[in-house]
Amino acid sequence: MDLTIREWFSIQRARNPGRAILFRIMLFNVLFFLAAALVISNLSLSGTEKMGFLEAAYYTVTMILDAGCIQFVIEDIGSSGVVTAIICLVVILIGMVSFSGAVIGYFTNFISSFIENTHAGSGKLHISRHLVILNWNTRGSEIVNDLLYCEGIQRAVILSDVQKDKVEKEISERLADTVARENREIYDSVAGRGLLKRIRYFWKHRLQNNVVFLVREGNVYSSKQLRDISLERARAVIILNRETGKAEGTTEEQTLYEKYDQGNAQTIKTLMLVSDITAAEESDDNQRIIVEVMDNWTWDLVEQIINYKQVDGKCNIIPIRVNQVLGQILSQFSLMPELNLAYKELFSNKGATFYVEEKDVEDDLTYIDSYLQDHCDAVPLTSMVTGEKKYFFYSAEKQTDIGKKEQYCSSGYSVKLNREYWIERKYVIILGHNSRCRDIMQGFCAFRDEWNYAEPGREILQIIVIDDQKSLEEMNFYREYPFVIETVAASVYEETLICDTIERFIAGNDEDTSILILSDDNATAENTDSYALASLVYVQEIVTRKKKADPGFDTESIDIIVEIIDPKHYDIVNSYSVNNVIISNRYISKMITQIGEKEAIFEFYADILTFEAAVEDVFVSKEIYSKKVSSFFDELPGECTEAELIRAVWKASADPDIPAEERHPALALGYVKPGGQIVFFGKGQSGKTVRLEKRDKLIVFSNH
Repeated sequence: MDLTIREWFSIQRARNPGRAILFRIMLFNVLFFLAAALVISNLSLSGTEKMGFLEAAYYTVTMILDAGCIQFVIEDIGSSGVVTAIICLVVILIGMVSFSGAVIGYFTNFISSFIENTHAGSGKLHISRHLVILNWNTRGSEIVNDLLYCEGIQRAVILSDVQKDKVEKEISERLADTVARENREIYDSVAGRGLLKRIRYFWKHRLQNNVVFLVREGNVYSSKQLRDISLERARAVIILNRETGKAEGTTEEQTLYEKYDQGNAQTIKTLMLVSDITAAEESDDNQRIIVEVMDNWTWDLVEQIINYKQVDGKCNIIPIRVNQVLGQILSQFSLMPELNLAYKELFSNKGATFYVEEKDVEDDLTYIDSYLQDHCDAVPLTSMVTGEKKYFFYSAEKQTDIGKKEQYCSSGYSVKLNREYWIERKYVIILGHNSRCRDIMQGFCAFRDEWNYAEPGREILQIIVIDDQKSLEEMNFYREYPFVIETVAASVYEETLICDTIERFIAGNDEDTSILILSDDNATAENTDSYALASLVYVQEIVTRKKKADPGFDTESIDIIVEIIDPKHYDIVNSYSVNNVIISNRYISKMITQIGEKEAIFEFYADILTFEAAVEDVFVSKEIYSKKVSSFFDELPGECTEAELIRAVWKASADPDIPAEERHPALALGYVKPGGQIVFFGKGQSGKTVRLEKRDKLIVFSNH
């Protein structure tokens, strides 16, 4: 995104007001000296003793600027009159005070005031097509961070009541950490090459910081301050939920937190003001307003505002139920841990991701058949209607890959699918709690509704919950969920009870077990992630003991999913060889960033994150699954190209001769190897080889 001169200067003035003033002073002085030289060259005196008005004015100014220039007026102080000498001295003294002192003082105060006001966030910011973030929470820096993977220069403006320096430091550290980590991985990926080739490859593919961010400390309820950040020219506005009750855990903060848990009037107030500005005739068209919602009361009012204020083609309001989405994600990761690896990429702007184009497709099956015949750089997924428009969605590495044509020459490669495939029974242990426990359980309920066995008394899902007594009581010991077969009251300090319960549950299972370790998002700042990390130590010790007792023990039969809130703890968890580390806020941030770029993607996300039971024996909703190669196929597929596998799976699953209630069209997106290596099918499918093994898991997009 190119910057105009006006926008560039406006950004530089906001980021470095002192430097901007210095630039103006230097420019003024250069112009002044040039003008003065021109004046002097034209008004040079011949030294005559009789001076006219202009000559007198000229020498008066020179005396004010330099008292030594009095000699041009009074050549011989001894022969001049006393009155003349006194008058000249008075002129010099008064001029030095009134002209030099006053002007310098004025400009000094002006510059100081300008710098102070700019740092405080006042003054008009001339900018357009930028991302505006209102309020600040733990997801803010992740949203800005994901802009690194967008093409071109990305501009973000943050307005909140949080201390400006604190927000700037948080963002700067996050961006620097990401750039350094990504570039280190790129450099290490070509370790086997020569030094010059390695350096050349690195400089060509390195990640550069393309994000320009401006932070203003102010009032999000001020119409003037919103207009000062050019809200009416923003491409997207993100209203974050204010987080409270976490800093120190005081009684006052806890009361405020409980109030926000019931409903957030501040979010409503902000949305009303933002929608009023963006819906105005003079604002840009097709602006997106993304609102974080944490409770039902706020959700209902946001829906009413949408009905009243949303103007098609102007402002498009998109509410996101943060707890519900995170609950769905955490439940899906517990059921299919490989999805954590998949979503890390698919939900971001890095690597393979979801793209959308406006397209009126009458029949998905017919369109996908046709698309696969002459496109080998993207995977077509599904169509959806949003508002009055119809869109089609793809998995690709870049938007431009969707339209690239390459004729596919069929090789006759085919696969045999297991027509009676049913997902394996799931065993889950939940350690701890967070504010999304009910949303997590609703995610499990949706999965059970779609996949549970037809035989009475047989459950597809078995869960035990280990948590402290108070938290279990608040959830009524999970009695309303028939798949929760046991709850164990244990504080984080009761290691023996926790470990014995886990080992007993694992020993009685015939399938892999997932252990979901939750982090309390209402803990004080000093206790953030503490209990989750302690639980991880317990679980890791269990795995270590089993491996020592039986060297042939498959450590991957226990999938550990650890939720952390503070990204700084990521490396700590990774040091325990855990592949599935979940920074829950990061997923919401990635989704928000993508929705800010492509509005229609919101409905797609809502669909794939929700398991839905069949309607009249036909599954409509589509999700992303990780399916065992050993059970998804009747026979292990032979070596092939990515293009061949995609088309063979599609042909075998979408055959029109299969009855509709038995047909589950599936599109292969990639696969996961033991140990966590994941490969997505993107650009150049016809030239990349796939060798699937029994322990691999295929990532598929399917309705069941």
